[in-house]
Amino acid sequence: MAMSRTLRAAAVALVAAVAVAAAGAARQATPGVTSNSILLGGTAPLTGEASAGAGVAKGADAYFKYVNDHGGVFGRKITYKYVDDGYEPQRTFLAARQLVQQDGVFALFNTLGTNNNVAIRSFLNQEGVPQLFVASGATTFGRDARQYPWTIGYIPTYRAEGEVYARYILKTKPKSKIAILYQDDEYGKDLVSGLQAGLGRKASLIVKKVGYDPTSPDVKSEVAQLKASKADTFMIFAFGKFAIQAFIYANQLGWHPQIFVNDVASATSLMVLSPPKATEGAISIVFGKDPDSPSWKRDKGMNLFLSIMKRYAPGDNPSGYYSAGMASAYTMVDALKKAGKNLTRKGVMDAATHLNEKANPFVLPGIVVRTTPSFRYPVSQVKLQRWHKGRWVIFGALLSAKP
Repeated sequence: MAMSRTLRAAAVALVAAVAVAAAGAARQATPGVTSNSILLGGTAPLTGEASAGAGVAKGADAYFKYVNDHGGVFGRKITYKYVDDGYEPQRTFLAARQLVQQDGVFALFNTLGTNNNVAIRSFLNQEGVPQLFVASGATTFGRDARQYPWTIGYIPTYRAEGEVYARYILKTKPKSKIAILYQDDEYGKDLVSGLQAGLGRKASLIVKKVGYDPTSPDVKSEVAQLKASKADTFMIFAFGKFAIQAFIYANQLGWHPQIFVNDVASATSLMVLSPPKATEGAISIVFGKDPDSPSWKRDKGMNLFLSIMKRYAPGDNPSGYYSAGMASAYTMVDALKKAGKNLTRKGVMDAATHLNEKANPFVLPGIVVRTTPSFRYPVSQVKLQRWHKGRWVIFGALLSAKP
């Protein structure tokens, strides 16, 4: 009898130990997730030539803090650890490896830059770590889902953006002579290929295209070559300081073509760095609300943005990069909610590929953030905008930007 009780007690203890171990294993099964926290990682150019884009990460971080103070996601608070990569792909890779292997993040979110995200994509997919809502419009982040199932983009693709410009040119200036300055990598080439595809049989309207090395100090000689082509339309497919230089150098050379500047270089905070004469009349696409535009003065979404900035990013300039970051962070929170209380990496990828978000307060009215497992382009609608007297003015109807 005593032996039987001893055996039963031992058995109960063994079952309890197994249960505790199993519970511990379950808690460890999803890195970066506990009963009260979610750890997201990312990189951003906090320093260097592309540091203006750091606002994308900072805006997202501010939104997560706002969400945390309003209960988090199913009681979990979001910590967003983003690391400075200086816009250098090798640094991005080293940072991503540290975030995954040492910090144990749940997912990488909102990492900025085409080459930067390409540098970490294979590693993250091999590790089964979600690479969510990439801050790059390179088409590959939506197109190559079979090869990289753990990766998804966010903003309109560069190829689709180029096609939008082409359609507008064919409609308004069908005899244009087009010159293109582009960053000589997948980012710039995607924009060029979209423009060419959109022009179709009229691709011969492109009279000159010149690529630049993003590690070079300036694009002065490239702009001079393009000016010599006698083009009357100038496509600035560049980022950060190079876009600003392109406006300034064209103006200094006395060249005043119709300018198109790609979306990621169109933030008001960048545009105002060039002389008014250099930027007046420039055209770009837009999908998010511009904090510098008076048209959103009474908008609920913009008021929310400004209140979040005041509370969680005091002293920072509330630029379009910050609002873009908040837009993607809103979608990230949406995906976390859709993934449910039992949060897993597979679950959040399923949620990210089944979006139908109609009320993101930081994007233009009418835009639906939508995905399916076979359509991984969350934002695929835009409008056009024209720079006039120091601000962007939106015009025309909502346009398709599907690649």
